Amino acid sequence: MRQELLMPKLGLTMTEGSISEWCVTAGSAFSEGDCLYIVETEKITNEIAAEQSGTLKEIVVPEGQTVPVGTVVAYIETEGGASAPAGGDTDSASGARGVSAQGSTPEAGAGQAQPAAQPPASEKASGTVAQPVAATSSSSARIIATPLARRLARQRNIDLATLVGTGPGGRISARDVPEHAPVPAAEVAPDAAAATATAASALAGQASGAPGDYILHQPTSLQTTAAARLTEGKRDTPHFYLALEAEVSELLKVRKQLNEARAKQDLPGFTLTHFIVKAVMAALRHHPDANQVWANDGIRQFTSTNVGVAVNTSAGLMAPTVVDPGPTSLAGLAARIDDVVSRARDRRLSADDMAPAAITVSNAGMYNVSYMGSIINPGQSLILGVGSVKGVFRPDDAGQPALRQEMGLVLSADHRVTDGARALVFLNTVVRFLEHPMMLLAD
Repeated sequence: MRQELLMPKLGLTMTEGSISEWCVTAGSAFSEGDCLYIVETEKITNEIAAEQSGTLKEIVVPEGQTVPVGTVVAYIETEGGASAPAGGDTDSASGARGVSAQGSTPEAGAGQAQPAAQPPASEKASGTVAQPVAATSSSSARIIATPLARRLARQRNIDLATLVGTGPGGRISARDVPEHAPVPAAEVAPDAAAATATAASALAGQASGAPGDYILHQPTSLQTTAAARLTEGKRDTPHFYLALEAEVSELLKVRKQLNEARAKQDLPGFTLTHFIVKAVMAALRHHPDANQVWANDGIRQFTSTNVGVAVNTSAGLMAPTVVDPGPTSLAGLAARIDDVVSRARDRRLSADDMAPAAITVSNAGMYNVSYMGSIINPGQSLILGVGSVKGVFRPDDAGQPALRQEMGLVLSADHRVTDGARALVFLNTVVRFLEHPMMLLAD
């Protein structure tokens, strides 16, 4: 039965996706559970797996191309069952029929992570859909590897067939790909060597330094989508900015004492980001009106105090969500933050890591900046830009100069859902928690 494969909708705000890799070539057979293709958005990468065996008849969208949700990306022939489109669920506005997708709602939207929309009963019954999965089942026709491992192998000229996977079922992950794999000159095909030399020569000519010369780089799908979303956010969200300094001398002392104690137990230390995220979560609990966003259907007030964290990765800036863990220690929250940051840098974020949040913390303190006004992520209403800690002299109660450690904070806010007074109350609460760190430890 000939069927369509559609570009899936992997999140409430996803409007387009890029085919980063076809796992099956046109004309090749695949088995149930095999990866058909890999979809990449600006935040996550998902393998789309087949739910029943068949043959990939035609590829419509090639690798590297970005298309809207609901677009037909390929045609398949399955071994039975009623005709139904395969892919993630799509908006009714797209005109494509929806089908189920594993995972919860990523990026921005409702208050807590929710199951993806379910397909109509008639399509559920067909049992012929493809869905994003964290891992794929074994197949003698295909090497099982994560998208990041495949990308690293290509960049390092490493044949995946030469590697041994340490993951489930022998799956090759990024840690299984060695850093270097020199290729002897004798093994390089003449045409490949010629192509490399031609490319190098062209780049050398472009970089000659003559006026007007330049080297043109095509943006990645991540950069393209991020650029579009940030342009949308700056254009459509009425920003205003509030700046304060937090006196963090006591926080630095407490952090030093805690880290010295943890070092003796061979435990990882706390970063300032750990304290800042905890302070923001605590402030959201004190001011629920700050934990809301503007949406097409109204103003959504979240019930979970999720917080996004901006992470600088080799692929660009990403902002995964630290999901509200509920009552927990600083150590418990720090472990959760470190885990999601690590997955962001390894490009292993899942839909759950894109749970909705009203605010993101963007800490640029390590780059020697006093203040940073940031662009609000689409689907959110606040972003807290964090500057470097700097020593300044301020008058004490007796009017004498006293050295203080201060950290500049800039809150960018959406004027549609809050105003200056309410936003300042929220920001001052964040500052109060940072200036009295024992309150955070007791929270």
